[in-house]
Amino acid sequence: MNDLLNQLNPPQREAVTTTEGPVLVLAGAGSGKTRVLTYRIAYMLEEKNIAPWNILAITFTNKAAREMADRVEALVGSAVNDMWVRTFHSACVRILRRDIERLGYGRNFNIIDADDQKNLVKDCVKELRLSDDEFPYRAEISRAKDGLFSPDEYSREFATEYRLSQMGRIYARYQDKLKKANDLDFDDLIMLTVRLLRDNPDILEYYRKKFKYILVDEYQDTNPAQNELIILLAGEHRNICVVGDDDQSIYKFRGADITNILEFEKAFPNAKVVRLEQNYRSTQNILDAANNVIKNNVGRKGKRLWTDGEKGESLVAYRANNDFDEAEYIASRVRELAADGYRYGDMAVLFRAKSSSKVIEDTFMRAALPYRVLSGLRFYDRKEIRDIIAYLRLIKNPDDDVSLRRIINVPSRKIGKVTMDAINAVSAREGVSLFKAIGNHLDEFKGGVADFYQMIQGFAALASDVPIDELVQRVYEDSGYEKSLEKDEKGEERAENIGELISGASHYMETVDEPSFDDYMDNLVLVSDVDNYDEDTDAVVMMTMHASKGLEFPVVFICGFDDGIFPGARAIYDAEELQEERRLCYVAITRARRRLFLTGSHSRMVFGKTSVYKPSRFLDEIPEELYELIDAREERQARAEQLRESMAAANRRKRERKIPAATVTAGLERPKPAGGKIFKAGDIVSHPKFGEGVVISAQPVGGDIHYRINFEGVGEKNLLGLYAKLTKIN
Repeated sequence: MNDLLNQLNPPQREAVTTTEGPVLVLAGAGSGKTRVLTYRIAYMLEEKNIAPWNILAITFTNKAAREMADRVEALVGSAVNDMWVRTFHSACVRILRRDIERLGYGRNFNIIDADDQKNLVKDCVKELRLSDDEFPYRAEISRAKDGLFSPDEYSREFATEYRLSQMGRIYARYQDKLKKANDLDFDDLIMLTVRLLRDNPDILEYYRKKFKYILVDEYQDTNPAQNELIILLAGEHRNICVVGDDDQSIYKFRGADITNILEFEKAFPNAKVVRLEQNYRSTQNILDAANNVIKNNVGRKGKRLWTDGEKGESLVAYRANNDFDEAEYIASRVRELAADGYRYGDMAVLFRAKSSSKVIEDTFMRAALPYRVLSGLRFYDRKEIRDIIAYLRLIKNPDDDVSLRRIINVPSRKIGKVTMDAINAVSAREGVSLFKAIGNHLDEFKGGVADFYQMIQGFAALASDVPIDELVQRVYEDSGYEKSLEKDEKGEERAENIGELISGASHYMETVDEPSFDDYMDNLVLVSDVDNYDEDTDAVVMMTMHASKGLEFPVVFICGFDDGIFPGARAIYDAEELQEERRLCYVAITRARRRLFLTGSHSRMVFGKTSVYKPSRFLDEIPEELYELIDAREERQARAEQLRESMAAANRRKRERKIPAATVTAGLERPKPAGGKIFKAGDIVSHPKFGEGVVISAQPVGGDIHYRINFEGVGEKNLLGLYAKLTKIN
């Protein structure tokens, strides 16, 4: 253990060895917080003789939980198997599987995903005959649950506000549907766990005795419900260590509340605060840029990142002519860096919004540069995968109306709207699930409906007798789904995806000590984008800045570094939102280890309209000595001036050699094309497709003028004035 402690700097060592009482570790980006967490666990086990089953370690992603468990296992061996190293959601699922019956649910509950949640909310809006407009019903329900409001509490709180009072009706109907189907959404996992512990002192006492030592990672990202859960569990023994960085709180839109970390010392008085400021990831220039941006926020705990490593190369701030030029610049630098020895997988392009990636993706495709978009369609969001999972969910929980509606006629069993209306009517009249309604009236629901019912019953019986991967294979084949893909134009691709699902089930069976159907299904719905990130793939990764949190790359491009893009237009006029955007900028900058490029554009097309942009105000917050500024417009003007001078010199030489003036194209008297304008060599012009360029020559051709123009990022083009739709820039 002494050898391990000697690997830590003094603040890290303090965070590891302070095991009793509340501890707040303010861990700056790249400051070794995962090492602190894992060494702290090892220290508790080896030096303090704390039983592993008395330790609860909470993270936010499965990827982080796996990494933590693997590191702890490398330090202390199999003792890690007796600990809970879990995400908030998976820990709550485990608690609820044991005792959710106290809340009136069955232990075989299913967890619905965001898409199913959206469809269920739409059903509620329709049934209540309310307006299905742009009001964010689903997000409002999520916000209510994050704040631990039950439907009744929500309705009382907002009884005098018409729109929100209607929202209360939708929330109540939605929650009734979930409970009837024995379904939970993601927000229920936390909210119901808190309710279970609050309402059942014996259960709370059980977990307080079990988890005498609690560690929580990324505490700045907790919402009110998650914070209350931790306070409940740690309220008696107070051996709670939270690790986080208020400067990296970027998930307000998901319900994260930065005051949880800022006011930790109010919830746990006399807490020890340890600051980790030494960075082991980035060069000092990159850290100085991040420090100078984030220091403009107010109400923060305060710290300054530093490294004893190299100062590093200057940052590069590139101001493009337009968004196409910006994409070309990124692609050209990627090629250069690859030629210098960087892997494509060493590089990341970060953007504020997913829509910003299209032009860059198109440019990379034309340039044959390998890339992948991390925030694209998840494997588990593909239709065929969702269909098979719906079968599995219905097998596990026959009361799951959401899943039944999805697959009762997939593949087609000739079950139409009239039949479904009849099933719905029986379900409503008898107060039972759709599946039970069918079972209660099998003599009425014949044909495809009866066949479907008996098939699901057969699968349910099979589930307890065969391995999970075999069950998935049988569902795929015996449901008729495999055969239906023969007529699907994407059938081969869909079949391959289902093959991957079956392989994943096999991998689960091989790697989990005590595999179970419930646990397998829980794992499926708790997977996130970042959990699927493969660092070994040699391709430039494109992702949102939010998705990049927790990752690092030798080279980072932050694109759209313009006021109105990043920070967004709304944030510019809202002080609180601007601070959130500044924290996001801090996160994006600190993803870079060696090289950082900040790219923006004088103009870009947004929603079909070209607009002019100024550099991001965050660039103004970075000292000029830290970056090299490259302005494409200034470079273009300098090149145009050089071209004018060279052409003037050429004209002088021609005159000195007494060449007839008619051959000097720059000085010709030209006929004006009908409906067109005339330009001379050296003029800077704009074209609707090719962007901005410099006129190299202008040659009269009949009643028109033939232009040779060098366009930025495109090259030379030959155009006729009548059809080119050129406009002069200067």
